[in-house]
Formats: sequence, C-alpha cells, structure tokens
Amino acid sequence: MLTYTECLEMCGLSDDEIDAIAEHEHLEPIVAMALGKYMVEHNASAQIRQYILDDIELARAQGNSAKMALLSQTLCHFMTTHPDCCQGESRVA
Repeated sequence: MLTYTECLEMCGLSDDEIDAIAEHEHLEPIVAMALGKYMVEHNASAQIRQYILDDIELARAQGNSAKMALLSQTLCHFMTTHPDCCQGESRVA
C-alpha cells in the first residue's frame, strides 16, 4: 500500500498545490492529488493555475491575508515548476 507522502512524491505537485485543488474542487486531498496529476499530464496546468487564483480571490474577499500570502507563494511555486501553465498567454509589460 502506498502512503500519502509516496503518492505526493509521484504526482509532481506540492502539498500546498494539492490543498488548493482540494479546496477549489471540494475534494479530499488524495482525490485532488489524482486530479492534479491527471491535469498536469494532460496539458491542463493552466486550469490548476486558475484554481489557485480563484482561491486567492476568495481569501481576499474573506479578508484572510495569511491565506492569501500562502496561496500567492503556492502560485509562484506552481508557475516556476510548471511553466507550461502560462504558455499561449500574452504578456502585458
């Protein structure tokens, strides 16, 4: 039997990224992990990025600055480790 940590190591996402997916989609973390792995492997990284952005906006609306900060760090990490999430977007300077 695989542990949660072993599954996490295989999925290519961080624990915070999994938590953001789980929160956005109202899933248990292990299910969010499977969904996230599938999305990364099937060119849906931009959707994960949007989930995190949505979670940041919700935290902002709730006045939860600590959660906003954590999710912002999560977003930065995700975009660094999955640069394909921004492919095809026009950049405004």
